[in-house]
Parts: sequence; C-alpha cells; structure tokens
Amino acid sequence: MAWFGRRREDSPDDAGDGPDAAELTERTMPDAGDTLDSGASLRPLVDPLGDAEQARIARALEELAAAGVDVDDLDSLGAALDREYAAWSAAPEDHRPDHAAVVERYAIGIGEHLDRHTDLDWQVVTDVFGTDLSVTEGFKGSFVVVPHNLVAGRWMRGETDWLPAVVGHIVRRRNRR
Repeated sequence: MAWFGRRREDSPDDAGDGPDAAELTERTMPDAGDTLDSGASLRPLVDPLGDAEQARIARALEELAAAGVDVDDLDSLGAALDREYAAWSAAPEDHRPDHAAVVERYAIGIGEHLDRHTDLDWQVVTDVFGTDLSVTEGFKGSFVVVPHNLVAGRWMRGETDWLPAVVGHIVRRRNRR
C-alpha cells in the first residue's frame, strides 16, 4: 500500500512539518512467527481517520471542486483525470506539474465517491505493504480499496478512459442498497 502513499517528507509544504503535512504513521505488522495465528500478518490493521487525514481529504476535494470536477459523477471525475494526464504527458519534462499531487487529488476523489456511494468508508489501513488512506468496510478490513494504487498504477502505464468502468464496477459490487 505505501508504494504511492504520501509520507511527511513528500508533503506539499516541503518542510514536511507544517499544518498540511500528512501524518500517516507507519505501523509495524506482526510477524507470523510472533503469534499463534500464522495468518495474522496478512490481516490489515484499520484505524479511523485523524485530523490530518480529514484535512488532506477536504483539501483535495476543494481542489477538485475548484477545477469543476463533480466527485459524484464518475464521467466527470474520469474526464478530468484524463485531461490532467494528457496535459502532463504533453508538457516538456522539465515543465510538468508534480504528478504525485495530481494522483493524490484524483485518488481522493475516487475514495470520496466510494465513501458516498457504497458501504465502504474512509479509514487508515496498514498491511504488509505499508499505511495509506483507504476505503474499507468498517474496521473489519476484509475488503480494502486503496484509491492511490488505482490511480498511480494506471498513471505510470499511461492508461486513460478507465475510471468510470473500474470505479463503477466497485460501486455496483459494494452498493449501500
């Protein structure tokens, strides 16, 4: 999970210690040998959002709204992400905006969409890959979506026109009913 997560040193305020700094704390997962349950290290640990995570989500949603993106509309969210990718990839390499900030905004847009339209809720999840913002079912952690991984993996491969179908599939499977 931590592959694309933001750590303190990656925060937008460069110093990493200002009010905007993400405060996700890495948690140590137990080793299977430390417990009688040999599968324990595979279960994610789920924690509620703290103030820093809530501020991070609010900031990204404000940025998306300012750009005219409707996070309740997957076509709007997908078209905007595709435009951002096209502009980023067409720009000369030394004039490209920080792609991590773009990934952050749209990952949070996807997570918020899932939070609003499914039985999944924002949580901080730690698994064997690290700690990140995720949406999951309560504190069970048996179904976890890491929106940053959805966006970052496809960004790295240059994929476009994927968001409505992929996120729509999750919504159909996890509908609040």
